[in-house]
Amino acid sequence: MELRQLEYFVAVAEEANFTRAAERLHVAQPGVSAQIRRLERELGQPLLDRSARAVRLTNVGEAALPHARAALAAVAGVRQAVDELTGLVRGQVAMGMVSSRGPVNLPDLLARFHERHPAVDITLAEATSDVLLTGVAEGRFDIALIGVSGEPPPGIGMEVVLDEPLVAISAPDDPLADRATITLSELESRSLVSLPKGTGMRAIVDAAFLADSAKPRVTLEAGDPNVVAELVGRGLGVAVVPMSLATYYTKLHAMEITRPAGLRAKLALAWRTEGPVSPAARAFISQARALLGL
Repeated sequence: MELRQLEYFVAVAEEANFTRAAERLHVAQPGVSAQIRRLERELGQPLLDRSARAVRLTNVGEAALPHARAALAAVAGVRQAVDELTGLVRGQVAMGMVSSRGPVNLPDLLARFHERHPAVDITLAEATSDVLLTGVAEGRFDIALIGVSGEPPPGIGMEVVLDEPLVAISAPDDPLADRATITLSELESRSLVSLPKGTGMRAIVDAAFLADSAKPRVTLEAGDPNVVAELVGRGLGVAVVPMSLATYYTKLHAMEITRPAGLRAKLALAWRTEGPVSPAARAFISQARALLGL
């Protein structure tokens, strides 16, 4: 009995089709069929019922399937244990990020990890904070850079990498351009340019308006904070943004928000603290925390 025979058997059982299983395994379909027939001959019993259009498990196949999966999982565990002991890291790391990553230098972080672990494939995807958190919890992302709007859900570790004040911004010729401070209730009647719902920043801003007994009138949404700033600069509304963004766009007028006081934008790294974590993911999380001074 060979491991690849068990792997082929599990793939066909899960796909209920030899062709799809072969595509998933990146091997020729006749090879899959031949190896499973050899396994059946060795066991002396048919594992698959091939009489219908969809391949089905026989009673023997149903009994054998969980043991085949367990055997493959045990082999993967042996490889993982050896990799961890020898310091060899390979595999894949999936990272997610929000578009408003501020001054966090993700390209440098990814490049340094690639230099240290060239055998690891790195994927990067952009989404809103709520989508990223769900992806981390479900294992679709190993780590994500998100906007923080509250406490992390159970099973998620989180460390803040950026914490800065929020300010209101307007165009330089806006009637508010002579103001040094403002309250959110004073912006209630103004068109607001904002990041979309689902982002950490939007959750903070919506909650802050509610705390000031005001309701924001969001007329323009953009997923990129730079676009938000540019729309404000063209006189299409006002916005609440991190101080670093207001400082970067020097032509915009920034105002301190005095009520509610203490509004801040936070970016954080988030990762799973429960469930399986690959050696590659552990190495990436460790290096990311070290490079970001966490």
